[in-house]
Amino acid sequence: MRLILLGAPGAGKGTQANYIKEKFNIPQISTGDMLRAAVKAGTPLGVEAKKVMDAGGLVSDDIIIGLVKDRLQDADCANGYLFDGFPRTTRQADAMKDAGVKIDYVLEIAVPDEAIIDRMSGRRVHPASGRVYHVKFNPPKVEGRDDVTGDELIQRDDDKEDTVKKRLSVYHEQTEVLVGYYGDWAKSGAPGAPKYRKIAGVGPVEVIRDSAFAALAE
Repeated sequence: MRLILLGAPGAGKGTQANYIKEKFNIPQISTGDMLRAAVKAGTPLGVEAKKVMDAGGLVSDDIIIGLVKDRLQDADCANGYLFDGFPRTTRQADAMKDAGVKIDYVLEIAVPDEAIIDRMSGRRVHPASGRVYHVKFNPPKVEGRDDVTGDELIQRDDDKEDTVKKRLSVYHEQTEVLVGYYGDWAKSGAPGAPKYRKIAGVGPVEVIRDSAFAALAE
């Protein structure tokens, strides 16, 4: 099973990625993790990436694709792999296609913006333990306080409504085009084209998981 997960930030890709990884026994490939590992290991690409990062620049698509190709040689990718958060742009998608990175499925988890804003801006966290609450869906027993310790809960900067709206706007501008890109490629019936599947990412987590598994069995 070789697949790409698409969806806006807060659509629940991380949660579903964990279910998919376990079911198919495949690794989740995150470009951030790969970059950190390559820099730490001092590989040729890692050294190159570190220079760019130290200078405050963005690592080029060529370096990222090089890292992806290296990563796919590892033994744990024998059964397949799951890309989450990559590719982010059509240029990266083209580069993956040109590099011959095989993809069986592209799975889009679709959630309306309002639901994402509601979901993320309502999160509250207990910093010491990492326990997460939600003002609407999973409220603490006492408003603003952790159930176990009574400590004050915080709202992470990433979860603030303005930040969530900015992240969604970047997604719509830069990454949403991949929905059309992979959808059109799948419809073309060209050799090597992936299957494109779209599921609704609202409702109980288990229901979304079952929809994902059903979509990947078609």
